[in-house]
Amino acid sequence: MRRTTRAAILLSLVACAGGSSSRASEPLRGAAPATGEVRVASFDAPSLGVRKHYVVYLPPSYARNDGRRYPVVYYLHGADGNESDWVARAALDRVMDSLVARGRPEMIVVMPDGDESWYATPAAPTSYEECAAQRSGEDPTLRCVVRAGYDDYLTVDLVRHVDSTYRTRADRAHRAIGGLSMGGYGAMRAALRRPDLYAAAASHSGIVSLLFAGPRPFAPPARYAPSLDTLKTAFGERYWRELVAVIGGDTAAWRAADPTDLARRARDAGRPLPALYFDAGRDDALAIDRNRAFHAELASLGIAHQWREWPGRHDWRYWRAHVGEALAWIGERIGR
Repeated sequence: MRRTTRAAILLSLVACAGGSSSRASEPLRGAAPATGEVRVASFDAPSLGVRKHYVVYLPPSYARNDGRRYPVVYYLHGADGNESDWVARAALDRVMDSLVARGRPEMIVVMPDGDESWYATPAAPTSYEECAAQRSGEDPTLRCVVRAGYDDYLTVDLVRHVDSTYRTRADRAHRAIGGLSMGGYGAMRAALRRPDLYAAAASHSGIVSLLFAGPRPFAPPARYAPSLDTLKTAFGERYWRELVAVIGGDTAAWRAADPTDLARRARDAGRPLPALYFDAGRDDALAIDRNRAFHAELASLGIAHQWREWPGRHDWRYWRAHVGEALAWIGERIGR
């Protein structure tokens, strides 16, 4: 995924709405029959110690302001991305409008800023000053945080803000989470760590099997890396640095952060598991075999899930083509 300049994207979105970037919440386009509204907004996130932006899609009937409340789904961006990606690069608002026009449930969709966090509190956090120095030439307020409590930022701060700001149906049965790549991992991690919070989770091309080492192409049984040294080549230098900083430098920590292990622990504890959906492109060298292994592991655990694979790579062409299936699936679970 190509890195884009956050400030330029957000200013462009606000300009399209004819508004000012100093506003806390600004429509991206005017309301029209059978179309929703997209806003750029921000809030103070105590777990990060900074103000964070997010993009929110409000469904067509929300503007009536008639007291009706809506289910909400949180949709996470990938590495090198930002909160504008799902609208700017996959037209998620138009996908939602199309689903609503075909009789699918109306939902609020919240797309938060997740930095390069993997939506997890890091084992080796970087200070705000260190982050700002590393990102010279880029506005540090868009990527750097005072505290790195990303777990609570996503599952506590953001949920509380959204439920107190918008007319949501603020309970587990009407809340879901999804995302792509880094965000696909983040969605599965959050939902399986907090199954009390989300009724459903979806992942597109997610890194959902951290320790998977083969075979490629996948065929059961899966092999898992006995040490982290064997994984470095598979992830590549950049992702490797990020993941070690987030998860830590030993296999026990990686195993504890792996969605398969999180699902197993939730099941063994008798916790209510969320409905799970995940997909990947058959030509996606980074994700396809990890997702096939995750599918096999969940099946062996007796955990119900939906797994889909289609032609495609680890790119926006694939995600644009298939986000609608996941949103329709989510709507059936939290929207009725």
